Amino acid sequence: MLAAIIFVATSGCTWNQLPPGFGLSGVTAFRRFTVWTEARVWAKLHRLVLDELGAQGGLD
Repeated sequence: MLAAIIFVATSGCTWNQLPPGFGLSGVTAFRRFTVWTEARVWAKLHRLVLDELGAQGGLD
């Protein structure tokens, strides 16, 4: 699921163009993206990544 969402976000394809190799439809991926967005998953993930990079000295 996450790989499909990242693929759409980085490839420029639309949800409906999601390749079948991901094993889910673009509609399903979009629905999960919407749920995760409303739950602020992306903001939380961003914060976790920044905290981890900071702890490892990976941020200026």
